[in-house]
Amino acid sequence: MKTDIEIAQSAKMEPIMDIAKKIGLEPEEVELYGNYKAKVSLKVWDRLKEKPDGKLILVTAINPTPAGEGKSTTTVGLGQGLQKINKKTIIALREPSLGPCMGVKGGAAGGGYSQVVPMEDINLHFTGDLHAITTAHNLLAAMLDNHIHQGNDLNIDPRRIIFKRVMDLNERALRNIVVGLGGRAQGVPREDGFDITVASEVMAILCLANDLMDLKERLGKIIVGYDYDKKPITAKDLKANGAMALLLKDAIKPNLVQTLENVPAFIHGGPFANIAHGCNSVSATKLGLKLADYTITEAGFGADLGAEKFFDIKCRFAKLKPDAVVIVATVRALKMHGGVKKDNLSEENVDALAKGFENLEKHIENVKKYNVPLIVAINNFPTDTQKEVKYIQERCEEMGVEVSQSEVWAKGGDGGTDLAEKLVNLVENKQSNFKVLYDENLSIKEKVTIIAKEVYGAKGVNFDKKAESNIKQLEKLGLDKMPICMAKTQYSLSDDPTLLGRPEGFEVTVREIKVSAGAGFLVALTGDVMTMPGLPKVPASTRMDIDEKGVITGLF
Repeated sequence: MKTDIEIAQSAKMEPIMDIAKKIGLEPEEVELYGNYKAKVSLKVWDRLKEKPDGKLILVTAINPTPAGEGKSTTTVGLGQGLQKINKKTIIALREPSLGPCMGVKGGAAGGGYSQVVPMEDINLHFTGDLHAITTAHNLLAAMLDNHIHQGNDLNIDPRRIIFKRVMDLNERALRNIVVGLGGRAQGVPREDGFDITVASEVMAILCLANDLMDLKERLGKIIVGYDYDKKPITAKDLKANGAMALLLKDAIKPNLVQTLENVPAFIHGGPFANIAHGCNSVSATKLGLKLADYTITEAGFGADLGAEKFFDIKCRFAKLKPDAVVIVATVRALKMHGGVKKDNLSEENVDALAKGFENLEKHIENVKKYNVPLIVAINNFPTDTQKEVKYIQERCEEMGVEVSQSEVWAKGGDGGTDLAEKLVNLVENKQSNFKVLYDENLSIKEKVTIIAKEVYGAKGVNFDKKAESNIKQLEKLGLDKMPICMAKTQYSLSDDPTLLGRPEGFEVTVREIKVSAGAGFLVALTGDVMTMPGLPKVPASTRMDIDEKGVITGLF
């Protein structure tokens, strides 16, 4: 059996200019990065802004397990399936981070015969967007420390700096550091730390900005710390946002690539969904809606994280109205949620499946709260039995939800035509009456509690002493009327990663509330979730190599 990278390396890609032409882009609107990658100029909006939008489809999933769900693979396969039934389709995905790529799981561009290509390029630097974001972020950090060193005209309190540095790798040793050591010439000593780039507010801003000027304005609102009078200090106060926008002038342009079956794909922006808002860029999504009948996008991890933030943050800000949702599940993962160990997942176990189905059931209930039509895609594995698949189908039918068996990993678009046909039928016959879950003008505690109770199923929320202090300060500064971006484990509906299935009777603990004024949301940190991951005992990078002919192995 071929590996994902071997399948990708044998792909017959079309020149990217042909892909651009297929979706109606003009030559002057395409900026080439070699033969198979391009950026789309923002000038395209002058021509397309009055064009009506196509349909917007979100692909989400149950809570992830080591058994695998295949959300990105399903997104790509569904796009290929729609092309098979003659629907003009564009896929809109996030860019992979080098953190998990080199750390836990290797590459992230779909799998099997449902991948975006060139897979190696997408996973390794791509068009440099994440490096530009890293540089823009760290420029602000450098200008902040330099301002303090050069006399501190803004009266910044070094003890109240909240803006860390970032890098796009997992590195636990940099979570907490001290900078400015070595004497007066080396700066002012203070505690600092690093987050991973995909958790950067600059990343969130890039993904939520409508254009370059909106980007610059949002960057200027980033709060880096407070002065001795406890007043916020922003990037604009440091006169940094112009240079930051300059560094991001190309990064804000959507990246165009293709799938193994030459379906156009925008891969742009990459915030994590457990510590950030988990969606690709607004600009790429909106561009897809102007150029295709169907734009298929995904949001990270389970629907409790990615879908909730897609609805309550991205759709709210961008005024998007999703037409349908696909929830991806596997028999294997549901059995794992039902208590089966990974080594025993190949054995038929309907009782465990019944218990694990409660996780899928909760995600179905959650999506229904947003008044968006939905369909369940069972991502098939060879070990699935007819009895197990039938059980899922019958339970979903009882909830009024249609099910499709997806074989896109093994068969590409041919394995996704049933899902594509059922999705088109759903969209054409069922109206979306999308609404957000909460009013952003509610109090911080009310908004967090609504998410915890309605989406996670918690009985309540505990706010630690630091979170209480954060809330009082944000209310005093008038920074409390924003949506909430929950930072929570992806493995459970709760904030405890060991509670699988559909836990009940639990409380969510919020330890800190951070403001992302430029992005326009508040981040609520729960449980033990970290904004700088660490490497595992055996990093994925130990299996990667390149030979004298430039052939890459072990990436995925």
